[in-house]
Amino acid sequence: YLKGGIKAWEQAGEEADALLNMTPQEFADSISKHNVDILDVRKESEYYSEHIVNDKVINSCLDRIMTGYKNLDKDKEYYVHCAGGYRSVIAASILKSRGIHNFIDVKGGFAAIKEAGVPVTEFVCPTSL
Repeated sequence: YLKGGIKAWEQAGEEADALLNMTPQEFADSISKHNVDILDVRKESEYYSEHIVNDKVINSCLDRIMTGYKNLDKDKEYYVHCAGGYRSVIAASILKSRGIHNFIDVKGGFAAIKEAGVPVTEFVCPTSL
């Protein structure tokens, strides 16, 4: 039994990779200073209910990431988020397996982003969409 995450995989002779991440506050600071690409992997209904106010947001839900990745530029860096942090890690893993490696995961997802004061659209009840 080996402890240590990536080191354990490497010691076992397996291929390993890591996903960079940032706090919601680091994300808020970054988007206020730079024109960054944001990948929102929540369901469309979640996105249309409420999302980050930024013209560089791409909504490509996890359910469709296997085909949606073809629309992403392999040379760009994307900040990826979901609602709480779980789906974005899965999406990044799938995308990395498809040759797209420039991701930074926002810890805590949309809920944490919103708490950090990032501008978001006014909430619309999903049942009214």
